[in-house]
Amino acid sequence: QVQLVESGGGLVQAGGSLRLSCAASGRTFSGRTFSSTAMGWFRQAPGKEREFVAATRSSGGSTYYGDSVKGRFTISRDNAKNTVYLQMNSLKPEDTAVYYCAAGWKLPPHIKGSYDYWGQGTQVTVSP
Repeated sequence: QVQLVESGGGLVQAGGSLRLSCAASGRTFSGRTFSSTAMGWFRQAPGKEREFVAATRSSGGSTYYGDSVKGRFTISRDNAKNTVYLQMNSLKPEDTAVYYCAAGWKLPPHIKGSYDYWGQGTQVTVSP
C-alpha cells in the first residue's frame, strides 16, 4: 500500500503564508525509491479543473511551477523523511482550493496523468 498524507492547510489572510507537507509511506517510497520519484502539488477549486501547482523530481533542484504561483510558492523535499513541502507566500484569495499531493514516475511532471498516487487533499482558504 502507498499513502500520501497532506497537512498544513488552513485559513489565512491575503498576503500571509502557509507551508503544506506531504508525507509518503509504503515500500514504494522507502530509501532511494522516494528520492527517484517525482512529487507534485495540484489544486482544485469548486467548479474548476484540477490544475498544476508545483513539482520536483529530486533533492537537487529539478523544480517546476505553474505560471500562477511562480515567485510565490516553493516546493522542496526531504528524501530522508519521505516528505515533500510546499511553501506558499503572498497568498491571494484565488489560491483558495483543495491542494493535493501526488507521486509518479512519468513525464511531463505538470500533467495529472504522470502521477500514479494521490493524497486526499488539504483545504487552503485565503480570505480577502
